[in-house]
Amino acid sequence: MASPLPLLGVGPSLFLEVLLAITYRGERFEGYNKPKRTPKHPDKSHAVLAKQGDKVRLIRFGLQGAENKPPRKGESEADKAKRRSFKARFAKQIAAGRKDKTASAAYWSDLVKW
Repeated sequence: MASPLPLLGVGPSLFLEVLLAITYRGERFEGYNKPKRTPKHPDKSHAVLAKQGDKVRLIRFGLQGAENKPPRKGESEADKAKRRSFKARFAKQIAAGRKDKTASAAYWSDLVKW
């Protein structure tokens, strides 16, 4: 029996991508716990559909237009200090996020942006 995919005009990889995508409150995500950029959101730069067990939450994080400093070779001391300051300021929230991924935007910000 022939596959119905050619009749739909869809290749196997695109079919799986559409099949595995999740729409939550009108927003499309590639999957649970997979952050994405949100350039059109007025305040937040990223969003993630966080899932831990049966609990699912939409978490928006990161200030739109903020100058975050991910680690890189040859970075300045000021960039290192900025990262250390963020991690110290949000240490409790980051630790809570490690236990429960739906608990903290700081956890996701640390993971993605810092």
